[in-house]
Amino acid sequence: MQKPAKFLVLIDAGGAMVARLFDEGRVQVAEFDAASEEVAVMTSGLVPGQGADAADWDRPLQGHNRQERREARIYTLDV
Repeated sequence: MQKPAKFLVLIDAGGAMVARLFDEGRVQVAEFDAASEEVAVMTSGLVPGQGADAADWDRPLQGHNRQERREARIYTLDV
């Protein structure tokens, strides 16, 4: 059984914004276009944290460069 998503990260991936969902252990559970309606629904009323350049995001976001990670928005979802 898949754990529920805890974090939604909106991040640039080579010029296109993607939404990546992670569980509480920061294991990716989904990825989709950040422009999708689902993102608006999931983030309604939530305030994002800015930047995913902390050490706890090193492994989950290892394919992204420092600039992309600094500009990322991280939402903590109500689960």
